[in-house]
Amino acid sequence: MSATALTNQTFNDQIQSGITLVDFWAPWCGPCRIQLPIIHQLADELKGKATIATINVDEQTELATRFGIRSIPALLLFQDGKLMDTMIGVNQKDVLEAKILKLMN
Repeated sequence: MSATALTNQTFNDQIQSGITLVDFWAPWCGPCRIQLPIIHQLADELKGKATIATINVDEQTELATRFGIRSIPALLLFQDGKLMDTMIGVNQKDVLEAKILKLMN
């Protein structure tokens, strides 16, 4: 299992309910390659509790523009469709997990 890849078509439905962490990334981005395994590990560990998703900014330029993504990796944390937190750069698993668990409580 790994993170869910979102598109412009699936994005709104995915973030509408529950907690969703979205990683904006690109294949050519070095820090993104460091962040991605952490994202996939979180997706496995939080399956059924939170959705962990990715958006390739090269393929989904509309979503990157919509959220003003200028630096990647950019991690956006949503709860029931509302943007709760934005993190730029590589984030460690325990930091991301703590933010997600805090929203669950």
